[in-house]
Amino acid sequence: MTALNPGGWRPEMIAAGGADDSTTFTGNRALMLEEALIFEIGSTETTGVDFDEAASAADLGPLARTAPIGLPGLSEAETVRHYTRLSRQNYAIDLGLFPLGSCTMKHNPRLNEKVARMPGFADAHPLQPQETVQGAYAVIHELAEWLITLTGMHSVAMSPKAGAHGELCGILCIKAALEARGEDRRVILVPESAHGTNPATAAFAGFTVEDIPATEAGRVNLEALKARLGPDVAGVMITNPNTCGLFERDMKAISDAVHVAGGYVYCDGANFNAIVGRVRPGDLGVDAMHINLHKTFSTPHGGGGPGSGPVVLSEALAPFAPLPFVTKHAEGFRLIEEESAGEDHPQTFGRMTAFHGQMGMFTRALTYILSHGADGLKQVAEDAVLNANYVLRSLEGVLDAPFAASGPCMHEALFSDKGLAEGFSTLDIAKGLIDEGYHPMTVYFPLVVHGAMLVEPTETESKAALDQFIGALRSIAMRAKNGDPALKSAPHFAPRARLDETAAARKPILAWNEPAAAPDTPAPSEIGGS
Repeated sequence: MTALNPGGWRPEMIAAGGADDSTTFTGNRALMLEEALIFEIGSTETTGVDFDEAASAADLGPLARTAPIGLPGLSEAETVRHYTRLSRQNYAIDLGLFPLGSCTMKHNPRLNEKVARMPGFADAHPLQPQETVQGAYAVIHELAEWLITLTGMHSVAMSPKAGAHGELCGILCIKAALEARGEDRRVILVPESAHGTNPATAAFAGFTVEDIPATEAGRVNLEALKARLGPDVAGVMITNPNTCGLFERDMKAISDAVHVAGGYVYCDGANFNAIVGRVRPGDLGVDAMHINLHKTFSTPHGGGGPGSGPVVLSEALAPFAPLPFVTKHAEGFRLIEEESAGEDHPQTFGRMTAFHGQMGMFTRALTYILSHGADGLKQVAEDAVLNANYVLRSLEGVLDAPFAASGPCMHEALFSDKGLAEGFSTLDIAKGLIDEGYHPMTVYFPLVVHGAMLVEPTETESKAALDQFIGALRSIAMRAKNGDPALKSAPHFAPRARLDETAAARKPILAWNEPAAAPDTPAPSEIGGS
């Protein structure tokens, strides 16, 4: 690979005179700013807004405060600068490649954002009269038709708000279907290569979860699955492509076996980006599958939302889908809710959310689909798979790739910590990657691989971007294999040094307490200059 900086010049981090950057009064290092807590910037005794006169308690009635609010008072400038400075310490997809495996963190086209901000969509209120939001209903209905077509399924529930929420929707449909049959099946089978939310969702819905082992090739052990099927098994929750980055070749055989045993097949669709336009899950015998619009169809996600997880359903589960949903009639679109459910949808298991779903996500996803078209969506999957295999084959000589011999990977490449120097681990590689200017890949997942490193480049990265990332990861891997001691204390160039993540998780400090100042401590303005 051609060197990215053949001359080798880099800007000096420390002035030529030798002054150490730790001596700055502010703690800042040029544009690497040391940001105080918001409580340390503003005082809880002041407000950032001037009022001519305070509202009397009588005007507020029972809403009047009886104690100090305890929040710092900042001016607008102080507030904006505080959060802007914090944002500069974050990594983002708009800064560079985001290699989180099984998360599909890809570029969000700005066209999607423009459409989502159109007044007819951005300003729509869920309690408006139905005749005033026919355009919004048309978007929901058209997107639903696309999702049904792309998956080969019978219907779709649009209201679930995210992937795990969609999983719960699908499992509740299965539960309702079993109850309608008068069967009390309490076991859900979950392969080792499934997403971690799958067993959590099944347990939350009241089922007992049992693991199904993987083969040495990283796929579901079909014979072990068949051996466990019985009258107590409600179904299987399977991730395909799975978390090892592999397509489940026996998916149709798995579905057939589960159906013969009287169960249902739930497919985790978080990795649909690898097969969209190429494979229809309905043709593989899937009964329910959530689709992360914020992954496959390029809408923003992270930080707790916004997400969207519509669930496509087979003909067997469609009668049990949740409310509400949009239907098309000669006079326009109509929302089916509780008032008409008895006539239009009597077997529904109920409602998942207060309203109709994430309108902003619907408009973004439909814009993405229409701008790509059927042929473009197919290319999305092909390019995502091509990029992942490029990463896999470019790094398998320096990082152990446990399933490299299992055939082409799909959307992501999986590596392990095998072969690193004594005392070095996946965590060291991840921290070293921060110094190279990248957010680390997913680490220590899936659990079937020791010291797992899961890399998903997606289709939106160019070859040049991939080459730079591969070069950086190769360099760090070689340092870990050669036992470079500096890697054990990485990152060195981040706003914070390596943190004790275990202690932070076990003993989180989530509240701020004002430190007691030493008696007679002068304020900086009282110290004066020299």
